[in-house]
This record gives sequence, structure tokens and C-alpha cells, in this order.
Amino acid sequence: MRAMVFDGASPRLQALDLPDPTPLPGQLLIDVHACGVCRTDLHVVDGELAHPKRPLIPGHEIVGVVARVGAGVTDFAPGERVGVPWLGHACGHCRYCAAGRENLCDAPGFTGYTIDGGYAERVVADARYCLHLPQRYSDVEAAPLLCAGLIGYRTLSMAGDAKRIGIYGFGAAAHIVAQVARHQGRAVYAFTRPGDVAAQRLAIKLKAHWAGGSDEAPPDELDAALIFASVGALVPAALAAVAKGGAVVCGGIHMSDIPSFPYDLLWGERRVMSVANLTREDGREFMRIAGQFHLDLHTTPYPLNDANRALADLRDGRLTGAAVLTMRQ
Repeated sequence: MRAMVFDGASPRLQALDLPDPTPLPGQLLIDVHACGVCRTDLHVVDGELAHPKRPLIPGHEIVGVVARVGAGVTDFAPGERVGVPWLGHACGHCRYCAAGRENLCDAPGFTGYTIDGGYAERVVADARYCLHLPQRYSDVEAAPLLCAGLIGYRTLSMAGDAKRIGIYGFGAAAHIVAQVARHQGRAVYAFTRPGDVAAQRLAIKLKAHWAGGSDEAPPDELDAALIFASVGALVPAALAAVAKGGAVVCGGIHMSDIPSFPYDLLWGERRVMSVANLTREDGREFMRIAGQFHLDLHTTPYPLNDANRALADLRDGRLTGAAVLTMRQ
């Protein structure tokens, strides 16, 4: 099989021909049709996340078809479409797993980080952590649901019942969660890079109440702010925009240092929280919601061999929506 491989030293992936993986008991062998390109992949290859598997096949927004099932698998059969998300394994017995918080597991495995992922023509995955996907989406459309959608949904959920939602960093996750928020009857305020007119236009097209640069103040106080850009300086900016009792939820796995800010920005029972990973229940619930109405998913497809170009476009801010690698030429 062809795979794009991170050697642990250079951010440039290598195109290699590797043997097909073999499914162990409880695993699926999957013919990959599409794999989303996530900012987390960029953090891995740029060395911003410590201790990845080396060498590593990145990618954790995987859509494919089951080719073979390992012994003991009952939830999937050959020929079924399947999605593979970021959480690839949890220990099942630490205090977090025992409390239903497997996203905080002490000994987890993560697809495309500690487990080989989907920048390849084939992948193996633990069937217990795989997801059935809504049929209304194509393979390319479904790929960003598996992280941008899932993490966006968990981030929105942590904002509680907030009605006026600010979203900082209007990329792959934001353009999905904005639609979910609107479907739930919330007002969305979109904050983009200053001067990013294309992203602001997309936000308005997706029925945002307001769109502007992250250096601007919104026209109304926010009840909560969701931050998807990996820029620590957005935390005090978001705190300044939320009303008393409001929440600032950081949805990324990595962020630059948060600068100091006056206590007045936090006072008034404002809260700052982070999102860590996802649970299988998150996955099932979000796929149910995604099947209820059609999400307008903005994607840019790239052939597998162009993974480095996709990562560079993401790194340099040349994307609107989500990049997706496709295996079928």
C-alpha cells in the first residue's frame, strides 16, 4: 500500500510503499477512501506535540470501507462504510474510564499520533472505537466530521446552553459547529484572522449573525466563546467579549502561550476551559445530529501524494473549510 510517513525528524512526509497491515482480534482492516487533514496533524509534524509514534502514518479523520474483520468483531462487516476518529483506544480501567470520561484516560491511544492513521491506502483500527457514518454525506464530506465535527461538537457542548456563541478561528471545526449551533437556535458570531474576507463571507453564508476580525469587538456581549485557533492571545480577547458568567472554551490540542491579563477580565464568574479528546458517546451523538439535517461542508480535496501541499496550505492559512486527502486517483 502507498502511505505518507512522518519520520520524526522532518515535517515533510515521505511517500512509501508498505505492506498491508493485518487486523488483530477486535480490529478492522479498512480500505481508506478519504482522510481529513487536521491542524493536529500539523502540530505533530511540526514538533509541537511530544512523543508521537516514530515512524508514523498521520491522519485521524478516516473514512473507508471494511475489507476484513478480526476475530470477535460483531458491529461491522466487510463492505460497510466506517469512520475512524482521534480516540483509537482507552484502557477501560483507570479512574477516568471508570467514571465514563474515557477522553481523559491515563493510557490512551490516538489515531495518527500514537497509532498509525489514515494517510494511507489501508489502515487497521480497533472496531470498538470506530463509527457508523450518516449516509447522506460523501466520503470526502464525511471525513472532517470525524475530528473537526466531533471536537467542535464537544467544545460547543461544554458551553452549556449559551445562546450567543463567539467562534474564534473560522476553519474546519468552526464552519461545522457554527451550523450545529444555528440548528440549535443559537446566534453565532464569527471571528477570523484580521482581513480574512473569504472566511468572513463563509461565516455569513452559513447564517452567522456577525463576522469580523479577531481584533474587533462584537456588536453584542457573548454568552460563550469557542476558540479553535491555536493562538493564546485570543483567550483574553475572548474573555473581554463574554458577559459575566460566560465561558471561554479552548477546543485545540495545542496553543501558544496565553499572555497575562488583568483579573477584571476573569472576574464575574467567567470561566476558561479546555477540551481534551472525545468519547465514543460523543461520536455516536454527533453522528446522530449530523444525520438529522444536511451540514454544508466546505472541503478541498488533495490526492494522497499531495499530503505535504495540503499541510502547507493549512499551515499558511490558504484554506477555507477543510482539506481532505483522497485515495482514489
